[in-house]
Amino acid sequence: MTELKRILLVEDSANDVALSLAALDEINLANEVVVVRDGQQALDFLYRRGEHENRTDGNPAVVLLDLKLPKVDGIEVLTQVKSDPALKSIPIVMLTSSREEQDLARSYGLGVNAYVVKPVAFPDFVSALKELGLFWAVVNQPPPGSLTQTVRR
Repeated sequence: MTELKRILLVEDSANDVALSLAALDEINLANEVVVVRDGQQALDFLYRRGEHENRTDGNPAVVLLDLKLPKVDGIEVLTQVKSDPALKSIPIVMLTSSREEQDLARSYGLGVNAYVVKPVAFPDFVSALKELGLFWAVVNQPPPGSLTQTVRR
């Protein structure tokens, strides 16, 4: 029996979602990837509100969070998650196109676990996502209370 850790991907670009899922699929990562398109949906998922009120208990093993999102931006999502005792242990990786030092400094100041600038070239983007997926979903031990699904082999 293997425990698979869920990943929450918060990304508004359909192209980046497709690339991310393809990259994770290329490394045969069987983890469930929940995709939400804006910061409000991310918070609704994490707090089990709205369309996510009946989701399985527990937190994702990692949140891959875009910085610039509609409705609620990534900084606000990060702020809310890291200030909530029930959620603050969830690892958050800021996955963004912003190379601005102020975004980097602010993200780390708010408690982000990693800050990854999306590579422009397709092969580099795929490579970066593969490495992120392997580390956060396979190598890293998530905090207690993370969502898992049991797979029988």
